[in-house]
Amino acid sequence: MLDFGLDFGRSDDPGVQSQLDRLARLSVPQGRLGLDTIRALMDRLGNPHRALPPVFHVAGTNGKGSACAFLRAMLEAQGQRVHLTTSPHLVRYNERIRLDGKLIGDAELAALLAEVLDAGEDLHPSFFEVTIAAAFVAFARAPADACVVEVGLGGRFDATNVLEPDVLAACGIAALGLDHERFLLAPEDGTPREPMARIGFEKAGIAKAGVPLITLRHDALPAGAVAAQAERFGAPLFAEGTAWEAREEDGRLVYRDGAGTLDLPRPALAGAHQIENAGLAIAMLRHQRSIAISSEAIEAGLASANWPARLQRLAPGPLVGTRQTWLDGGHNPSAGAMLGAHFAGSRVHLVLGMLANKNPLALVEPLRDSIASLTAVPVPGHEAHPPQAFGPRAKAANDLAHAMEAIPDDGLPVLIAGSLYLAGEALRLNGELPD
Repeated sequence: MLDFGLDFGRSDDPGVQSQLDRLARLSVPQGRLGLDTIRALMDRLGNPHRALPPVFHVAGTNGKGSACAFLRAMLEAQGQRVHLTTSPHLVRYNERIRLDGKLIGDAELAALLAEVLDAGEDLHPSFFEVTIAAAFVAFARAPADACVVEVGLGGRFDATNVLEPDVLAACGIAALGLDHERFLLAPEDGTPREPMARIGFEKAGIAKAGVPLITLRHDALPAGAVAAQAERFGAPLFAEGTAWEAREEDGRLVYRDGAGTLDLPRPALAGAHQIENAGLAIAMLRHQRSIAISSEAIEAGLASANWPARLQRLAPGPLVGTRQTWLDGGHNPSAGAMLGAHFAGSRVHLVLGMLANKNPLALVEPLRDSIASLTAVPVPGHEAHPPQAFGPRAKAANDLAHAMEAIPDDGLPVLIAGSLYLAGEALRLNGELPD
């Protein structure tokens, strides 16, 4: 696993902070890929990944976190105790490990990270390898009925891919697009040369023998890119458009598969794209091999799912006052297309901060006809694009607070976007810490 643009986090707890400082010192030899290190680390820790409750494993470029949020909410509505690991964190590192619905506590987190870091010190693991090892150790020790695991980067060589078929209930692949090209498109013998085919190859690398693989339609991929991986690993494939479908009809979510039709309310999460993310979660639950799930639990989960910084309407608070303000951590063309569609036909003041290694026009171009003003801000703790990278209309502000103060009081909504790190800062300043 390779490290890239990480925010290692800060904690008010000195025990946690000392371990986060150790995490921040980790580095990986240039070019190291593969699962050998995470497997060696797990072996030293007693192979906790082999003692987990049924696991739902989700990869993708966009929407995988939302799909995980729906999975968690639906399983909990069924009365299941659910462990969850996602990335990145927005405000606190604790957000990466949720045990039976609650963020891991500081004392437990500090001891857990110390245990994993001590066990693997001479292996030189990466930040992600340590984090996932810690999550799986915690998951194996705390009683639960299911685990939901989000892939961090790619799939084939992601640290979460240490998971083995015996513990997996289902694997899912959310929306795919070009992102992290430096890592996912690095030349390698035996891999597809066409970029989107390679993306499909990498993401579908989580497929496992005998484990249902549920995917969205993936129209942008060359035909058979994901199916070839499913066949290679012996994973039964359930693709949208052939095995199942989910669409909005008359303001409702209508889901269909071979077992019947569900007529459901729209998801609580905002945006038309959440129809397909919710559909993926429903399809994973309907095609998995471990836990019975009712249509009532699916409906309740649609209403209760929560996923901060993904087209989130911020509450009135110190940063935004009472102004209608939306927050989204998206930073790639797929996220831009989603935001462009959501705000089509309306006007919005855009506050934008993007890491320097991202395409600065990924959001500006799709939102072009909706932008009433564009204010560029730094991304705290990270190298970010300067205002001129976003075009001649962009103005500069020193930070989010100054950006919000400078926006005209004209009744138009505000969109803060471009980076999950920036989104975390917005949540912190507005007093909306993820819990």
